Amino acid sequence: MSAVAPLAHSPYFSLEEIEHFVLAFENATLPRADWTHRAHLTMATWYLSRHLKPAAIELIRGGILRLNRALGIVTDADHGYHETITLFYVDVIAHHLSQANGAGFLEAMNSLLATRGAVDLPLKYYSRERLFSRVARATWIAPDLQPFEWTVTTPAGA
Repeated sequence: MSAVAPLAHSPYFSLEEIEHFVLAFENATLPRADWTHRAHLTMATWYLSRHLKPAAIELIRGGILRLNRALGIVTDADHGYHETITLFYVDVIAHHLSQANGAGFLEAMNSLLATRGAVDLPLKYYSRERLFSRVARATWIAPDLQPFEWTVTTPAGA
């Protein structure tokens, strides 16, 4: 992987680049510097494009927790894995893929990064206080600023 992590919206140039990343993610050998927002989106898109949503959620959640442990990232009430942000992006990505109209994975991935890759996207729907609460970190909570523009299926599938 790169010595300098790309920006969240930086496109990928090949499917092999993504496959290399996914292998490092799955083997928990991804360097800490490469465990970025873009990496989270890429991993989740990979699993959601290959698995039904409930199975993808388990792979995403389990993979994040495994990699975090390997990197020494502690998950507790205030740090590490965040359930609401994870499930928020699961729904964003699932919706994006449903609208991809037969685009290949690389094209769909780059389109997601370009249109929905902003790290602060959840703050369009959640107040900072709600999103970064201990409850939101531990469990799924609904947004408080505005409803999503897509159909939410996460709570039932979580």
